[in-house]
Amino acid sequence: MKVSLYSVSYAGLWYEGDALSVDELIFRAKENGFDGVEIDAKRPHGFPLDLDEKERKRIRDLARSRGVEVMGVAGNNNFVSPFAEDRENELLALSEQIRLAHDLEAKVVRVFLAWPRITRIDGIGNYEVAWKYAISGIFPGPDVTTRQQWKWAKECLKEGVEIAEKYGVTLALQNHPPFIMHKEDGYYDMLDMVREVNSDYLKCSLDCPLLRCQDDDYITKAVKEVGSLQVISHFGGEFERDNSGKVIQVPIRGLDMKLINYPTFIKALKEVGYNGYFSFEFCHPVLTEDHELAGIERVNEQVKYGLEYIKNLIR
Repeated sequence: MKVSLYSVSYAGLWYEGDALSVDELIFRAKENGFDGVEIDAKRPHGFPLDLDEKERKRIRDLARSRGVEVMGVAGNNNFVSPFAEDRENELLALSEQIRLAHDLEAKVVRVFLAWPRITRIDGIGNYEVAWKYAISGIFPGPDVTTRQQWKWAKECLKEGVEIAEKYGVTLALQNHPPFIMHKEDGYYDMLDMVREVNSDYLKCSLDCPLLRCQDDDYITKAVKEVGSLQVISHFGGEFERDNSGKVIQVPIRGLDMKLINYPTFIKALKEVGYNGYFSFEFCHPVLTEDHELAGIERVNEQVKYGLEYIKNLIR
């Protein structure tokens, strides 16, 4: 298994400070010992309209020269809008994300079925404004049923995999809320959608932090049922070094979230023969003990600790 650094960690959303450039991201990944990078397909890193053919070649060549693989592009898709124009816009965006991945020699584009989006307040990212609509049931719009949403998402992905096949890129459907997890065993929704689309160019991104239950048996069952469909996975959280010098998980300040059962998850992945990427993402506001926003130095620390933690588990 290999480990990559997801660019959303350094998008300037979650900390006091500027975003890193794609070049700086590649340098940071190499410096810390990551095998690859995952590029978020939105500003400031991977918005396709910002990257012409020459710039894509430059990024590809820079990564190659540093021994860092551009392993994937991350879409933030919403295929469940009741408005046809929205879905068509999302399909157009997906086609550009696929082409970007091809041009960067990335093998995978991570996709969502739905995404309520994030907002910036005083320049800092947050989920609260957008997600209150998802939780209330208003998202993605009034007077829609789950069955309609499922049908729209499947239609979009069926078109999407035809584009992906043309470029030799695999779409990886993540078990990401809100829509993919409308039931307790949300990863079944992911598996059902992959089965119904029925394409070699649609696989899975089963992420342990998104599983609602972190019990050993549940984690093992989920990984084994996904099996060979797994082509990418993400991990995150917060970490610190204990008195013995070992990096451990710690609760995330400001979030009511259990510790993630990565040991069982990785053990199960080894049992099914997974040898792909784990992509580290720091995607929540980083707070000090006084609940003030910390600087980029705290993210730098978490990136190093996260890499050490997951590599130790893999070993």
